[in-house]
Amino acid sequence: MAGARVVVVGLAVAAVLGCASCARVVEKPIVDPAIPTITVPTTTTRVPVMVDRPLPDDCELVVPADVLNERIGRDLGGSTVQIIGIPEPGVGRTAKLDCYYGVGENKGIATAPIVIGLSTYADDAAATTRVTESLDAYRGDGASVSEVEVGKQKAALVLAKDENLVVGSLGKSTFVARAKKDAVPEDQVKAVLTALAARSMTPEEG
Repeated sequence: MAGARVVVVGLAVAAVLGCASCARVVEKPIVDPAIPTITVPTTTTRVPVMVDRPLPDDCELVVPADVLNERIGRDLGGSTVQIIGIPEPGVGRTAKLDCYYGVGENKGIATAPIVIGLSTYADDAAATTRVTESLDAYRGDGASVSEVEVGKQKAALVLAKDENLVVGSLGKSTFVARAKKDAVPEDQVKAVLTALAARSMTPEEG
């Protein structure tokens, strides 16, 4: 009988050991791999573009003085003087605005280092003709004239004796950005004047 009890105990121990071994097996939950989330922008950025717009009535609506200073890399100082021109039916001009930047105290507008001018004409042909005639006059005076891009428009870079300028037309409007020879470093003339010309024909979005 004692032997029988030993066998029973042995079987019981074996059963316990077997169950203990089973307890050590742990099933791990299946986790799906993370899927990256792609966020699609819900808003778009509008890039201002040049337009054949009505002539502004203020030079701050042409090129703000602080924007001009940023473009040329220094503060011109002085003040901005605007001159409103009169229509000239003989050449088809309907309106004109010239902005003289950096005019010193008690100084005339002729001393302005930067001048930006806009004009409107009766039609596209009159505006184009006016630009062509101006470029011909500069060539006649010995200036260098080359093609440049202002925004997406073709325009002309003029390197004259006392000034450099970018001039062109867009629809019924003409634009010109002028700089005295010492106003902008020579290697930056093209970039600065094309940027100012483009801004002069780009309405500020509110």
